Amino acid sequence: MSPGPPRAKSPRAAAPGTGSGTAPGAAAVKIAVDGVVVQVGEDASLLDAARAAGVGPATLPALCHDDRLSPAGSCRTCLVRAGGHVVAACVTPAAGGASVEVASGEMTGLRREAVELIVAGLPPRALAGDADSELAGACRALGVGPEAARAPGGRGRDDSHPYVRLDRDLCIACGRCVGMCAEVQGTFALTLTGRGAATVVAPGTGGPWIDSDCVACGGCVDTCPTGALTEPGLPLGGRAAVTARTRTTCGYCGVGCSLEVLTRDGEVAAVLPDRNGPVNRGHACVKGRFAHGFLRSPDRLTRPLLRRDGRLEEVTWAEALDRVARGLRAAVAGGGPGAVAAISSARATNEENYLLQKLMRVVLGTNNIDNCSRLCHSPSAAGLTASLGLPGGTDAFEDVERADCLLLAGANPAEAHPVAGARLLRQVLERGTRLVVADPRTVGLARHADVHLRPRPGTNVALFHGLAHVLLTEGMIDEEFLRRRAAGLPELAVLLDGYPPERVAALTGVPAADLVAAARLYGRAERPAIVYGLGVTEHLHGTDGVRALANLAILRGAVGTGRGFGINPLRGQNNVQGASDMGALPDTLPGYGRVTDPAARRRAGAVWGAPVPERPGMRIPEMFAAARAGTLRALWIMGENVCATDPDAGRVAEALDACPLVICQELFPSETARRADVVLPVTSWLEKDGTFVNFDRRFQRVRPALDPPGEAMSDFAVIHAVAAALGADLGCPTPAAALAECARVAPLFAGLSHERLDAEGAVPWPCPDPAAPGEARLYRERFATPDGLARLAAPPYLPPGETPDDRYPLVMVTGRRWAHYNSGTMTRRTGNLLLDPGDRLDLHPADAARHGLADGAPVVVESRHGRATLLARLTDEVPPGQVFCAFHFPGSGVNTLTSDHTDTVTSCPEYKVTAVRLARGG
Repeated sequence: MSPGPPRAKSPRAAAPGTGSGTAPGAAAVKIAVDGVVVQVGEDASLLDAARAAGVGPATLPALCHDDRLSPAGSCRTCLVRAGGHVVAACVTPAAGGASVEVASGEMTGLRREAVELIVAGLPPRALAGDADSELAGACRALGVGPEAARAPGGRGRDDSHPYVRLDRDLCIACGRCVGMCAEVQGTFALTLTGRGAATVVAPGTGGPWIDSDCVACGGCVDTCPTGALTEPGLPLGGRAAVTARTRTTCGYCGVGCSLEVLTRDGEVAAVLPDRNGPVNRGHACVKGRFAHGFLRSPDRLTRPLLRRDGRLEEVTWAEALDRVARGLRAAVAGGGPGAVAAISSARATNEENYLLQKLMRVVLGTNNIDNCSRLCHSPSAAGLTASLGLPGGTDAFEDVERADCLLLAGANPAEAHPVAGARLLRQVLERGTRLVVADPRTVGLARHADVHLRPRPGTNVALFHGLAHVLLTEGMIDEEFLRRRAAGLPELAVLLDGYPPERVAALTGVPAADLVAAARLYGRAERPAIVYGLGVTEHLHGTDGVRALANLAILRGAVGTGRGFGINPLRGQNNVQGASDMGALPDTLPGYGRVTDPAARRRAGAVWGAPVPERPGMRIPEMFAAARAGTLRALWIMGENVCATDPDAGRVAEALDACPLVICQELFPSETARRADVVLPVTSWLEKDGTFVNFDRRFQRVRPALDPPGEAMSDFAVIHAVAAALGADLGCPTPAAALAECARVAPLFAGLSHERLDAEGAVPWPCPDPAAPGEARLYRERFATPDGLARLAAPPYLPPGETPDDRYPLVMVTGRRWAHYNSGTMTRRTGNLLLDPGDRLDLHPADAARHGLADGAPVVVESRHGRATLLARLTDEVPPGQVFCAFHFPGSGVNTLTSDHTDTVTSCPEYKVTAVRLARGG
């Protein structure tokens, strides 16, 4: 089967006899399918109409068609009669009043002939008895038996990739896998090669699959209609043998993909993207789709560990909990409630974070609770709250996709948030959205940018002020919006006088002409949107950077008005938004009530039946400092590997060694767990019940697909057990009860419950009313500031904490790569290790030449704080004078290099600017 014509998107059909599936206000047409009248959108195809009438893929196969792709019309297996003509249903528009004939003997015979022609080129095993492929189902329905498959085979296999197997003998060249790779993922790693009957899918690089540009999203496997592409361990027919299917939310990054987990005999058989997922829409990335092998890792913790004579030994839960309770009591007795602190988890559920902060405040009497948003997006919370009123992005992701100009700042979603990155790329390539990228590296979406601004690391504030200067001086601002709904313009205007393009070019290294061109693209757009990441926040002046970036949206009147889609941070971990939402912060309660606000304390205290401490607690860096100083006597760490992920890692280790009691809840014996006094084994996201909040503020359900191994317990159960050991009852016996109680404490979440999420799938906050939808777009009427006005900020540009000099001439930036997740605790225990086996240092060929470094050679990286050994990767993705590395392999020591400089407002570390020098490794 040869490829069909270029694909053009096909909309989903409406339900039979209703208007559902048709966008509100969109025109609809009525079609009769074998006498059943259905209503579909005016752009629907006859295949959409047939599906709406209940005609399934076995009766009306469409072997070259996937609803997520534009139709091809190449296989001719979906033939129907309409208007007196035999047509391919997938590419024929549904005209109003048409009558479609599907089930007649003539049409069934024509479709059988088309399927037989395809099957004739396949070997008999394509229709083996256990085959549950789309093709096999069509053959059974049409009466095409295994004898129709007559090809001898012998075209070979490609088993090189850990997650994708190619059986060339089963390929029918339908092009669906190529379409998924190009249209949905945007990687363009696959092609069809060969001629005529010999046409087969192949990696575009021509070599083995493992060496291709494939990012293992699994889309090709999911769409393949024949079993030519499968995943190892799940052979053709394997999915039919599953014993349970569980819908849950991915526990990796903050995109919040909905997944369906297939289990068999108590183990994961496959993880599939949910076609109805509100964010991923039937797509996934390598981590959510395939990286679940860590569940079966032999070093998974299954029993509590207790340090005795300097060694961690397995003990009973009773012994471990007794040690925890005695240690916490002793710490409070010896140093007061402030001698105890907890680090909550962006990997844990909302309910677990809620319960831990409640225990700290109600049982131990301290606000010493923080979470890892301190290390990434605390400047987002502080900056967005100061500018707009709430610590979250302003718009739903689907609204961002309606923008006609996208400003992407300090983010590489193609690697850090692959599903969101793929959707943004489609927005640019298919819908023509203009793209401005502000990032030092040329990666991901930067390759498709209309203007790519490459500022020196640490100069974001100057760059954003330069863009604002052009908006203001060239009249590209919304004066009415600024007059009615914003404050601070006069002060900002005075500041911006000092940031003309020429001065900004000198400060940032961005050519003045590029700055002006970018400002005009954003300023002249009808519906601009801003999306940003850690390249904006992880700086000495990260909060200033967020506020300066928010200025652009406010100046354009692009917040809350529908004339643009605001400013939206891409969150790194699966529940980093939710951990803060739940009050796992030293200065705010659930729903962001300030601990210094008597009314907020009274509201929480009334629900909890106990007073709330009024003094803000310690932030994470302050906890480590207090431990080193001897004033912090117990530190409880839930699900965070701080020895690998926090800056200046050597000093973090010193803090843990100095603290008399370190409690760690973990899946594996991590660097942090190995320094703990008590290690409690807990469940993974695939074994949890609760909710997560994704990057655009949607609450979504998390459901357990597996039982925990050994004696491991959920973090929720562990917190309850510790409270019981302390003689306290936290209430909230179930995660559902915990969210219900949180809804009573926090007006922002008053309308949320497990029951509602089970019924609706996803609900954004604010959601103050159970009978009303959540607010996907914020600030329609007023901003959440005291006077209801947006606040323009006028912070001056200040240099970063570190600058290169003669001893340390290069600037190092750290970030993420596509195959791994944070410290790699989970992904390094999966097949992802074959895709990315170790940390490497990206450097420009000119810098490599100056240091005598070859591609792939070992390189020693030294900073003022530490030393690490990596492998050199020569690339022009980074400019001369800069290097880049990830932090997924703690053994490389990357986070020993980073400085202790932190954001002046939030204490977020300056991961993006570290002065380093290089030397050839041994």
